[in-house]
Amino acid sequence: MYIPAHFAENRPEELGRIIREHPLGMLVTQGSAGLDADHIPFEFDPGEGTHGVLTAHVARANPLWQRCPTGSPVMVVFRGAEAYISPNWYPSKHEAHRQVPTWNYEVVHAHGTITVHDDERFVRRLVARLTRRHEAAEPRPWKMGDSAPEYIDSMLRNIVGIEIAVTSLVGKVKVSQNRELRDRLGAADTLEARGYGELAQSMRKAG
Repeated sequence: MYIPAHFAENRPEELGRIIREHPLGMLVTQGSAGLDADHIPFEFDPGEGTHGVLTAHVARANPLWQRCPTGSPVMVVFRGAEAYISPNWYPSKHEAHRQVPTWNYEVVHAHGTITVHDDERFVRRLVARLTRRHEAAEPRPWKMGDSAPEYIDSMLRNIVGIEIAVTSLVGKVKVSQNRELRDRLGAADTLEARGYGELAQSMRKAG
């Protein structure tokens, strides 16, 4: 990934934030048939290993877990907030007319090695963690105990766990750091008004 120095994001807490807030990762793998990508929600534990551990599950019918055996190198791409930026949102454009459109975005590439867990206990714990996290905001959070045990058992038999030991996290946050402060804030205000509050906040925090 091309990363100009002013767009590089190296802070572990910010990389972790992007992953947590946008957990649907694109798992990129290389097999005998070439490159492939699967879109999977991940759980990230930054405290495990050198750079953290990603865990997820895939359908047993998905050939991913057989195509990429334990030890295979993989990459997971997490896309954060993003939006089109019009030059009309920059105050300086109306003075010099020397601005062009762009796209602002946040992205993290997690490189690592995969471990396959065809293990009911592993996937049960993983599903429980994912459920607790994503149901937390519900008035009555769903839990596995809400369904008949035999139904949950049958569903768990149809999935396989995967774990990725992260060897490096590469982040890029392009939020108009290379623009005048008034232009960056002007674009952020327009994004906020149009419902892109998350990206607007990142732009206002940028140095």
